[in-house]
Amino acid sequence: MLAPQDLEALLLSCRLAFVTTVILLIVGTPLAWWLARSKRRVRLVVEVLLAMPLVLPPTVLGFYLLVFLGPQGPLTSLAALIGQSSFVFSFTGLVIGSVIYSAPFVIQPLVSAFRGIRSNQLEAAEVLGAGFMDR
Repeated sequence: MLAPQDLEALLLSCRLAFVTTVILLIVGTPLAWWLARSKRRVRLVVEVLLAMPLVLPPTVLGFYLLVFLGPQGPLTSLAALIGQSSFVFSFTGLVIGSVIYSAPFVIQPLVSAFRGIRSNQLEAAEVLGAGFMDR
């Protein structure tokens, strides 16, 4: 039998995983499509920023997140708008950290998959009447 604190930790982990997955699917899929199809130079900067969690050691990433989300961080005014003093050690902070850490593992495979779709396949689907979202 699980102790109450174990059950609470398990429920928190499941809730965090669910919210992170939903956010990454909603934000990551269009971003991956844009990264796969865009020819702009800013695409390279976005790809580098998305790869940072893979390159940085977890302690460094955690330190930067603490500084960024902390009471003197740049997101303090945003936290005040939703009634929090800061995002550090809150569920919102957990979600932000989890999304940042997990983004490369979702977006990079999607970019590879979208790059594998040939443009003539998309054009054929358009000719056959498929709408933008269907393609």
